[in-house]
Amino acid sequence: MRRFVHRKSGILLGAALLVAASATAQTNLTLPEASPKASINQTVGLTEIGITYHRPAVNKRTVWGELVPYDEVWRAGANQNTTISFSSPVTINGKPLAAGTYGLHMIPTKGDWTIAFSNTSWAWGSFSYDQKEDALRVTAKPQPAEFQERLSYSFDEPTEKSVDVALRWEKLRVPFTVEVDTPAVVTESIRHQLRDLPRFGWQGWNQAANYSLRNKVNLDEAMTWADRSIRMNENFNNLRTKAGLLELKGDAAGAKALNDKAMKVATEADVNAYGYQLLGAGKTDEAITMFQKNVKDHPQSWNAYDSLGEAYDRKGDKKLAAENYRKARSMTNDPEQQKRIDGILKRF
Repeated sequence: MRRFVHRKSGILLGAALLVAASATAQTNLTLPEASPKASINQTVGLTEIGITYHRPAVNKRTVWGELVPYDEVWRAGANQNTTISFSSPVTINGKPLAAGTYGLHMIPTKGDWTIAFSNTSWAWGSFSYDQKEDALRVTAKPQPAEFQERLSYSFDEPTEKSVDVALRWEKLRVPFTVEVDTPAVVTESIRHQLRDLPRFGWQGWNQAANYSLRNKVNLDEAMTWADRSIRMNENFNNLRTKAGLLELKGDAAGAKALNDKAMKVATEADVNAYGYQLLGAGKTDEAITMFQKNVKDHPQSWNAYDSLGEAYDRKGDKKLAAENYRKARSMTNDPEQQKRIDGILKRF
């Protein structure tokens, strides 16, 4: 009987220990954070930039020099270190930085700040920060700003090649400039894309060549792309692309010959689209010439008269604009187009 009781008490003790261990192993509940997590993204050209951070509040505290001490490394946010990622190589305030994800740390001072991009991007705060792990350090000049209760990041003044990244908190804005060699990034992307489905159609090769033409880069390779497009399907678009490349390379005679050839094979839609390209570039008289050609070659097209009317309107010739719009209105049977043209004619 004594042995039985002893064995039972051992079982109860083991069960109690298992319960205690199980309680200890349980995970904590997920509850709202005092400094909520946030992320922000921006594309510059084809380069994707992303920032992930936590947003502490001022909460009636003195931030700079107290809550965030001067001359000490700071996580540029709260909780885990702030991270910033770039999908392609960039320059930060003029200094090169490879593509990748970095821990973003800052050293606030009463003057210029230091901004560090650490190869370690998974640390808790800046407590294990080591300057030896920096991929790059730059300086930034803080600027006065409107009060902001919670820390945030913004992408300001984005262009195809650059954007200003700014930390904003309390009454301070701390910016640094990210620049991208977008033509180089796009050219490399084009090479990659032309290994995939776009390689099987003339359009992809022409788009590739046309990008180089518009940005005046990689002209020799662009010429091979244009030639391949023409071999697949010679048309107005790729002939004009090659003509533009020849002109950039100094072959004016070759460019003129191809432009003349392009006009001979141009469809109504080709000439119309080209006319609007000229309008968009501010070349109104040249656009009118193209639209006049369409009216001459396609006299039964209401759209040809409509486009010519728009070009004259853009030039300020209301009389000829109204004349061509009325012609287009009399030819179209589309109620929506009739209503649109009626609205335009009321302005004259």
